[in-house]
Amino acid sequence: MRQPYLVALAAFAVVQPLAAQAPSGSESVVVEATFSSPAAGIEAARVYSGQASRLLVDLPRLEETKEMLVDGVLDEPAWRQAALLTGFSEYQPKDGLPAEDSTEVYVWYADHAIFFGVRAFEPHGAVRATLADRDKLTNDDQIQIFLDTFNDRRRALVFLVNPYGSQSDGTRSENGSGGGSNDLSEDFQYQSKGRLTDYGYEVEVRIPFKSLRYESAPVQTWGINVLREVQHSQHEQSWAPLRKGNASMLVQSGKLTGMTKIKRGLVLNLNPTTTTRMPGASVAGSWDYANPKPEFGLNARWGISTNLTLNATANPDFSQVEADVQQNQFDPRSAVSFPEKRPFFVEGSELFDAPNSLIYTRSIGQPVGALKLNGKAAGTSVALLSAVDDKPFSATGSNPVFNIVRLKRDFGAQSTAGLVYTDRMDGANYNRVVGADARYVFSKIWFAFFQYAHSFDRTAGLASSGPLWQAQLDRTGKYYGNSVNLKALSGNFRTRSGFVSRNNQVNGSINNRFTFFGKRGSLFDSYTFSLQLSGNWRYRQFFDGTIPNDPKLHFNNSFNLRGGWKVNANYFLESFKYDQQLYANYYIERTLASGVKDTIPYAGVDRITNHDYSLSITTPQFKTFKFSLNVIGGRDENFEEWAPAYVSFPTATLDWFPTSKIRVNARYPLSLYIRATDHSTVKRRQIPRLKVEYQATRAIFFRFVGQYDAQYRDSLRDVSRTEFPILIRSATTGRFSRAAQVTKNDFRVDWLFSYQPNPGTVIFAGYGASLTEPEAFRFSDLNRTIDGFFVKLSYLFRL
Repeated sequence: MRQPYLVALAAFAVVQPLAAQAPSGSESVVVEATFSSPAAGIEAARVYSGQASRLLVDLPRLEETKEMLVDGVLDEPAWRQAALLTGFSEYQPKDGLPAEDSTEVYVWYADHAIFFGVRAFEPHGAVRATLADRDKLTNDDQIQIFLDTFNDRRRALVFLVNPYGSQSDGTRSENGSGGGSNDLSEDFQYQSKGRLTDYGYEVEVRIPFKSLRYESAPVQTWGINVLREVQHSQHEQSWAPLRKGNASMLVQSGKLTGMTKIKRGLVLNLNPTTTTRMPGASVAGSWDYANPKPEFGLNARWGISTNLTLNATANPDFSQVEADVQQNQFDPRSAVSFPEKRPFFVEGSELFDAPNSLIYTRSIGQPVGALKLNGKAAGTSVALLSAVDDKPFSATGSNPVFNIVRLKRDFGAQSTAGLVYTDRMDGANYNRVVGADARYVFSKIWFAFFQYAHSFDRTAGLASSGPLWQAQLDRTGKYYGNSVNLKALSGNFRTRSGFVSRNNQVNGSINNRFTFFGKRGSLFDSYTFSLQLSGNWRYRQFFDGTIPNDPKLHFNNSFNLRGGWKVNANYFLESFKYDQQLYANYYIERTLASGVKDTIPYAGVDRITNHDYSLSITTPQFKTFKFSLNVIGGRDENFEEWAPAYVSFPTATLDWFPTSKIRVNARYPLSLYIRATDHSTVKRRQIPRLKVEYQATRAIFFRFVGQYDAQYRDSLRDVSRTEFPILIRSATTGRFSRAAQVTKNDFRVDWLFSYQPNPGTVIFAGYGASLTEPEAFRFSDLNRTIDGFFVKLSYLFRL
């Protein structure tokens, strides 16, 4: 059984039964140029209808007069001379069809800004819109503007607005081992306003050049595309005809040409902050609050040139206004990461993006000060970060010093190569990682990805080093897709500036995907079937050619139905091998026939085979709500006792919008393990979460978040063999203790008032409390463990 599994992997990888029949990535796209302006419509100077021959937009330069108001009404004379982008086509769920809804986008620029005016016609259903807070437009109709200001077809700035003009923004990057995606963590300064009309909605957007980064050139050429999301049908429509059978979305964009004499001016932002906290705790039987002590900090941003930016921070306040959403950890061998939300780190974060999370800025806990330099010129991006932290990673440490460098170079039409170096020093301890990666795109629908990194670590006098490497080949065809991926991390690979979920592993996977599209108006918009074979080995074991420890075969079915309904039905066949290292401190307290008790090392069964299913359903965005339900069930491994168990993991999510100003999000996840032997409960965890927001204006909102974490674990026993109790040996003291029953019921509440007229200028006032009770969900015997009030003030000076 040494080589047959590898042979099967190789054979499975090249099976492409539909590849010869599927149309190539160069099929023509049917585009309908529709001009459905109302009676008082705008006659644009030039019309660009979203066809391949009309994707070069000669942008008119006009004068921005004092009378110009960003009010959501396109009634100024300048709009009659703007370039008109129209003739949108469908992208989701099926590409290559004329858009069901007509959209007109007017574009022009002046000395200091670029302007967009949008008229979105909606004859088929109601417009979905709320007075949303920033970056909370997921359930709204929206317009997405992509500006590739370096015209490199790899990265774009994204500006999103809903029908009221509420904003969301960020970046889109198409690098690394996966396809592109929008990262909405970064915020930009721009103005937008919208309004509902009898034909749909109208939006006006002004983006200052001061908020953008671009090449230093007398004549600018930028990539451009505009997408429209229609919530009632769950359709996504694009001005540039996007094809699914392409490894890049940005390479299919149009271009804005002929932009000259644009003025960015001085880019210098100063952002002083002050944060005052008043924590509470039980003191001598009574609850008392510490004296409030304000802490001051300063953030600065300097645009050295149009394509190079320097950021600095001193004593920053990196407290998060909203706590991370708790996650169920199904496999205790794998760590869980959380997204970065802190403003200093998210600005320009796409330039620090390194595959396999070799740069993970949340590893910098509480910097005393930090400096960041990033930019791009002539196809090469540079990103440098230095920080002094206040959290040592060992008992003998003091203030760790971070130095992080990321370089990326474009080559070919869409390909990229990169280097990464991270260094964390803490007294005599250090951790350094150096690596290289490349993404090579060819034949439009194929890309190959390669990465190699090596770590050098010394902690408590012990030195170690080890590699990480990955190779991936991916076909992103419209009808047939195939991906072969192999990733390895040595047992000695460690990164203290990045994130590794689990090391000492080699993971291999092969995925074949087949997609079928229904005719317009049919029940099924699309159906996708994928068959994934994967397995993982211990790092050294992989090179011996043995079978994987945890082979998995997944059958996945995804249905997109008419009207925006989504249904998924999957079946998983998996096998897990006993991990001796995970249970190194497990022992059994056995009782002999004589009645004498003794302790012996735990030894689990060699392998557990699982049969699981997953079912999910997601509704379209109705007028006032959206609902999703996902259920995972079947026979799975119980890691607590290393024994088979019947599992149930349902997660229900409801988004409710009773008015345009009120948003309610309710989420209920449950993880339940039932012993297969006697059907008793071994583990249960429930984490219901409720978030209610009232958006008084675009700048002011009130929020309540309540999250309950109810955990129960039965006393552990050797279910798979002897039924004797399990003992846990302490790794520090060597003492044994019974794995007794554990009950934990925590309740967290947070209240917040927020005034944020623009990114950087904020007033936050809030209260948070952590409580506990002996019985779950009783709410009758809650006891505070900690609470506190806080106020944060900051103001953005744009010089």
